[in-house]
Amino acid sequence: MDTLSLALLAVAALGAGVLNAMAGGGSFLTFPALVATGVPPIVANATSAMAVAPGYLGSTLGFRDEIAAQPRRRLWLEMAIVALGGVLGALLLLVTPSHVFSGIVPWLLGFATLLFALGPRLTAWARGHQPGHPTDPSTPDAGHLSPWRAVVILLVATYGGYFNGGLGILLMAVYLLLGETQLNTVNALKNLNSLVLSVLSVVAFAVAGAIVWPQALWMMVWATLGGWAGARLAKRLPMAWVRAIVIVTGVVMTLLFALK
Repeated sequence: MDTLSLALLAVAALGAGVLNAMAGGGSFLTFPALVATGVPPIVANATSAMAVAPGYLGSTLGFRDEIAAQPRRRLWLEMAIVALGGVLGALLLLVTPSHVFSGIVPWLLGFATLLFALGPRLTAWARGHQPGHPTDPSTPDAGHLSPWRAVVILLVATYGGYFNGGLGILLMAVYLLLGETQLNTVNALKNLNSLVLSVLSVVAFAVAGAIVWPQALWMMVWATLGGWAGARLAKRLPMAWVRAIVIVTGVVMTLLFALK
């Protein structure tokens, strides 16, 4: 890699780490940066997933108390389903012809941008349409995983394994619709399942040789630094500014890939 490419990838990964720590949307920076430096789209998508993966671990650890309070049996079942979905999505990406994936990238970016822009409204709508009975870990059937819940989580996880953009918002909305009433619990489940999905899909990408390791390792360092900085910036910058930056970035990248 030349110096300019290294600098571009470092800036993109640093920005992605900051955005993911504050509001999400880091893939809007890492994926286009990899493509701009000559990495094929499918490999760029896989490498981007690898680059931002470490951030999910810190997010999950921050909600360990909420995770520990969940019914253990259902938690493990959902993690297994998410892992399956992540692998299925990754395999689907790997068998997608490069020219086909290039053609749907603008649609994926546009969908992820729309999800992010509508995130607060989508979450509010989901909370307003929750079932009338909250999930209580102390009830006898709290560990039960309904077929409907399993299928919905599998579909969302498959999307996340294929293209990570907007995954967090989808997971939050799904858990609210499925009856979770505590926002901290929803965030905890979202972060845990994002970590599981990310790890499994990245392993599938790595086994298939779809990750360019020099770029991935270089970007992981900067994304981790960005996550550390973003956690501190989150206390200073208005969230509306951060969301606006992510949305504008998503729109611009969608248009650029569509025109290309």
